[in-house]
Amino acid sequence: MASGHRFHPTILREYDIRGIVGETLFPEDASAIGRAFATIARRRGGRRICVGRDGRLSSPALTEALIAGLRGGGVDVVDLGLGPTPMMYFAVHELDTDGGIQVTGSHNPPSHNGFKMMLGKASFFGEQIQELGRLAAAGEFSEGAGGYEEVEVHDRYVSRLARDYRGTRPLDVVWDAGNGAAGPAMAALAARLPGRHHCLFAEVDGRFPNHHPDPTEPHNLEALIAAVQARGAEIGIAFDGDGDRIGVVDGRGRILWGDQLLMILAEDLLARLPGATIIADVKASQTLFDRIAELGGKPLMWKTGHSLIKAKMVETGAPLSGEMSGHIFYKDGFYGHDDALYVAVRLLDILGRGKRTLAELRDAMPTTFSTPEVRFPCPEERKFAAVAELVVALQRDGADVDTIDGVRVRTADGWWLLRASNTQAVLVARAEATSADGLERLKEEVRARLRSVGLEPPASF
Repeated sequence: MASGHRFHPTILREYDIRGIVGETLFPEDASAIGRAFATIARRRGGRRICVGRDGRLSSPALTEALIAGLRGGGVDVVDLGLGPTPMMYFAVHELDTDGGIQVTGSHNPPSHNGFKMMLGKASFFGEQIQELGRLAAAGEFSEGAGGYEEVEVHDRYVSRLARDYRGTRPLDVVWDAGNGAAGPAMAALAARLPGRHHCLFAEVDGRFPNHHPDPTEPHNLEALIAAVQARGAEIGIAFDGDGDRIGVVDGRGRILWGDQLLMILAEDLLARLPGATIIADVKASQTLFDRIAELGGKPLMWKTGHSLIKAKMVETGAPLSGEMSGHIFYKDGFYGHDDALYVAVRLLDILGRGKRTLAELRDAMPTTFSTPEVRFPCPEERKFAAVAELVVALQRDGADVDTIDGVRVRTADGWWLLRASNTQAVLVARAEATSADGLERLKEEVRARLRSVGLEPPASF
């Protein structure tokens, strides 16, 4: 039996494995992840695992160690090379392998890196990641001499993305990969679509010299907005560092958040699949859930987290789901995972088949007054307990409470949310109202409720 390996306690997260290279994450960890994952896969009868990597400077070394661990555990490795995380997901289906691992730091700073995993055709997350840690600590690894092959799937992937575009109205589009791993696929896809396309920062550079690749932060979209407005383009599309989250701006430079994109996508889908279930996370606008119902669909509010949403899609058979963070999942015509490049194709297809511009679709949406997602520090040992105490008090007071993920409270003014992050020592707050005065009342209630459990509200709330 091999000797055990212990990971830094902070890196085994709910949805993936993530750490700071050289501080909490090392090549030795990647090797142990490979050995442990190979062991788990072989117990299920698995023998072939895809491996991909993003463009971070630390990714080649971590990938080399991961592959060595997988092969030492007795599984054959299919090395996909550099590409976005959804290309790895695609390859698992396309090549019919027994799972896959992507070395990626996603949207985190350049010094971070990590691993996103599939076992079989499903996400590997939660308790499975904890089991991987226990197995590594015990050193209970399978032994073997797995094979190795390099397989090029980039062209097949881009062809598959482009296949679902059927638009006829020429579009003017600006794309921004932020020097992340989606850049080459983005540029190849843009070249295959009709209309006028302009690509920003498509070159992969793990230093992210132009802006950080996180489209949920408005300041990261400034270059995209400027280019859209300078060209008079109809739409700008941005991706995070590994291409599984999308950011969108309209021709007037307004950001459309994940729930607003879902309103557009849901209308198109429900016209073909009346009565379908569409899932959104607890941070999404009430206007989205109301709109899905108005269109004849079944809105389902669920927990935040890409792995949790994917699992719920499998359980319910939902053809479309999404999160405020820009993770959007298509099972309708696709595989059910979060692929921002594919979502871009579907959105452009809707615009290209229709007569209304994206700005016109945005103008037709209900006006609400909301806070952004506000994250503020809360000790790891306190965050879940504080939310639980709030639930008890709110229920005692007769509030309209939903406890799917944290606590979401509906009032005459709108709703507010408080939830504990699954990945950081923070609480997340958000509020949305039908009027500016109503939003102030909701924020005041959140502040009072936080103080009632001994927490100081964030200054920005």
